[in-house]
Amino acid sequence: MRFSRFVGLRFLRPKRRQVALSIISLIALIGVAVGVATLIVVLSVITGFQDDVTEQILGTLSHTVVLSHNGRIEDWRETTKKILQIEGVKAATPFVIGEVMANTADRATGVILRGIDSESASGVNNIAKSMQSGSLEELHEKHSPLTMPGSENSDRKYPGIILGRDLAATLRVFDKEELNVVNPIGDIGPFGVVPKTTKFVIVGEFATGFYDFDTKFAYIDLAEAQKFFDYGDTVTGIELRLDDIWNAQVVADRIRADLGWPFWAKTWQDMNRSLFSALKLEKLVMFVLLGLIVFVASLNIFSVLYMVVMDKQKSIAMLRAMGASARQIRAIVMVQGMFLGLLGSVLGTGIGLFMCWLQIEHKIVKIDPTVYFIDTLPMTLRVSDLAMILVFSLGFIFVATWIPARVAARLDPVRTLRYE
Repeated sequence: MRFSRFVGLRFLRPKRRQVALSIISLIALIGVAVGVATLIVVLSVITGFQDDVTEQILGTLSHTVVLSHNGRIEDWRETTKKILQIEGVKAATPFVIGEVMANTADRATGVILRGIDSESASGVNNIAKSMQSGSLEELHEKHSPLTMPGSENSDRKYPGIILGRDLAATLRVFDKEELNVVNPIGDIGPFGVVPKTTKFVIVGEFATGFYDFDTKFAYIDLAEAQKFFDYGDTVTGIELRLDDIWNAQVVADRIRADLGWPFWAKTWQDMNRSLFSALKLEKLVMFVLLGLIVFVASLNIFSVLYMVVMDKQKSIAMLRAMGASARQIRAIVMVQGMFLGLLGSVLGTGIGLFMCWLQIEHKIVKIDPTVYFIDTLPMTLRVSDLAMILVFSLGFIFVATWIPARVAARLDPVRTLRYE
């Protein structure tokens, strides 16, 4: 290998009559570097966005939800205790959920109303940390709405409700104002089903960063939700926080095995399958498209080596005549190609890592937080992604190098020296 490495690197040295060949070699090297750097930066952005979306979703919702095929969980207190004893479960909280209509004097919109236990809910999700005003503890109390002194409603008190920031903006309501919530599945009257209407007082707002969530969700106390939806002493389900989010499916299988029928568990991957499938597909497509840059650079390396082989036919034939084997000739050409490829990959890796470091540490690229739920371009560099990029690029380069190497190894030294 010392002989092959020495001769191969010697062939790469530019000569006066090989200026064009040297320029092509430089272009091939730059192409590999640009392709590798672009792949690293783009995949880091997509991975960072995936991680931020996952963190936001898991901070807003739960890792796993335990539901019942009967529609409601009756003995939910005892069930919660059993779930907390299952390995991998960190915290649990019951909830009641339903679709309702919220309206003011001049505005109305559909709302997903969730009844929560404020004491245990804070250990499962990050709603308490997302509060812009008020607190979850205020849901336990009755509140007097803002009214004119001496009005007929000045002494009345109503249960509290917490709205998403964008939902409050849609309804144009503020803290301590009244809000009518209508349950379309109400009581049965002489003329059929009569919607059930209850007044609430707004005691706070939250902002998770997800527009769909902040425009649709509202929270009330668990007991008030049971009363409002006529649930009695039952709940819709039990939300869980796990020790390891990537172990959600294993924990879900344990829950189904331990609790048995009619219980079943739904993981955060199941609840957001379409979103994460789209992100994975986007990452794959970007990897393939940007990998074409490395492919084109590999074709340049192929062209360079083929031109070198054609230009160095006499030198190769003399080496064969002096005793160099076909394997050594093949290794000489392989050294040239892999040297260009490795140097380009190292340069590209350095450039890509430097750009990622700049963005992660100094937040150079800013984005609009009103469109995206973050204010800087996210980046997360994973060793697995970096290894995949290097294997991908070096694989292309190896194939592009192998073909000219075989051509060089099959040259007939007798015929070449005869006609040179």
